[in-house]
Amino acid sequence: MEFKEAKNKFVQTWGALGSQWGINKTMAQIHALLMVSHEPISMEDIMEELQISRGNASMNLRALMDWGIVYKEYKAGERKEFFTAEKDLDELAVKISRERSKREIKPALKVLKEVSAIESDGTAAEKHFVDQTSKLYDFVLKADNVLDKITEYKDNWLAKLVVKIMK
Repeated sequence: MEFKEAKNKFVQTWGALGSQWGINKTMAQIHALLMVSHEPISMEDIMEELQISRGNASMNLRALMDWGIVYKEYKAGERKEFFTAEKDLDELAVKISRERSKREIKPALKVLKEVSAIESDGTAAEKHFVDQTSKLYDFVLKADNVLDKITEYKDNWLAKLVVKIMK
């Protein structure tokens, strides 16, 4: 397999995986393209490589920058904007984990806390509902706390040790 074919296969596969992870295919493809590019890429080059519109490229680049995993770079003498992705895979994992927690886990915790705090009228159905949603809240909260500790590994000696062992 030649370089161009391998790069295209990676970008397409990362895009398909992105859909399964809950982000749109184009956003994942742009991220993949930037992640494996050895130098920053202009929006025009991204559009050409992926055969997407300016609006699509712009919207997805903005979303990736909001996640903190893509950065805008400027080149002296160039009017175009260039983009690059986070290359440190540990840092990338931390940023994605934090963003997913903020967007998915924290809102779920809020709802679970709210629905498990209803006043039960004593029926078996309501007691079961409160019991199950309370247990689920506790479980998700513990999982979120573990995720927080892992993503703070740079400041946490135990998490550093765990990450080192995993490598």
